[in-house]
Amino acid sequence: MAALRSAIFVVWMYGLMVVMGIVCAPFLLGPRSGVKGCMRVYLALVFGGLRLICGIRYEVRGREHLPKGGALVASKHQSMFETLAFWAILDDPAIILKKELAYLPFFGWYAMKLKNIKVDRSAGAKALRDMLKQASQRAEEGRQVVIFPQGTRLEPGESDSYKPGVVGLYKAMKTPCVPVALNSGLYWPPHGFVRRPGVIIVQFLPAIEPGLSKDAFMAELQTRIETASDALLPASHSAETAA
Repeated sequence: MAALRSAIFVVWMYGLMVVMGIVCAPFLLGPRSGVKGCMRVYLALVFGGLRLICGIRYEVRGREHLPKGGALVASKHQSMFETLAFWAILDDPAIILKKELAYLPFFGWYAMKLKNIKVDRSAGAKALRDMLKQASQRAEEGRQVVIFPQGTRLEPGESDSYKPGVVGLYKAMKTPCVPVALNSGLYWPPHGFVRRPGVIIVQFLPAIEPGLSKDAFMAELQTRIETASDALLPASHSAETAA
């Protein structure tokens, strides 16, 4: 039954993307506000479908930790869920996406119109410079720049090294960095097809103020995200991971 529900949801999510992508296409030629409105309608329908079809809803905690104006938001990454959800949760995010996503039909068109930040991982130092320049501009516009510092989706309870790009952003933007813990992979897995009923928790943690050294910042960021994300896992899952 879970597999059938998951299949129906996938059809719902991507079918909506095509339909709304076509219907909202004229907004691509106008101001960004029109596309923002279309995106919010799309996400409301997607997450409404996720709740009704798969029995998954989400809860946001710690909004009080989000500063006013520009900020760096560094999130755990376990699922495609948060790739979409930050557009619904935050006022006007600029999400750092790998270049390949920018060329996807519909998704890529709207992602670029929303002035998200694409990164060409194969371009080395040039890619880093471009990312820092764009991120600083977005922060000056009062937007939140979202990065997944581990660079890839991981299973719940799994960790990997934090990539240096997040430090570069922290130093270049000179804004607070808000760590984000979550447990999305329990219900919308990083790999695989079947989605399971439950409550996804997205938890904003106290901000790390600008001015820390590279090593101090990385240690603090990783400790906060990993500790809080592990705390969102059920005890049975934590025991299985430790074994």
